[in-house]
Amino acid sequence: MDDRLPAHLEVSGLIRAVEAAGGFGMVISKGEQTAGTLMVICCSRATPARAYERMPQLDGTRKWTLSKEQDPEKPMDFTSWYQRRGKQDPDLWVVELEVENAERFLGIDSPMS
Repeated sequence: MDDRLPAHLEVSGLIRAVEAAGGFGMVISKGEQTAGTLMVICCSRATPARAYERMPQLDGTRKWTLSKEQDPEKPMDFTSWYQRRGKQDPDLWVVELEVENAERFLGIDSPMS
């Protein structure tokens, strides 16, 4: 039995929590409503954007893992990358969280802390 929270509820909760903290959250692309996977792009003025996805672990858990970090010299490469990922996986939700230390909403430490 899969006891994961439905994707659309998790996305909604993330966005509400970020907005309650004074940040901004936005769905860039919607995936499958219930069992979709999430890519969360964390960004702020002070740091390059970072994309996190949950990756299956050997023990059966799924851990948030840094998939890609934006190169400040080539910001469009990052945008092109996540747009391609969304086209390759129709179940993928792409969500942007714009707030200082956005990783805290995923339960992970920011690489800048």
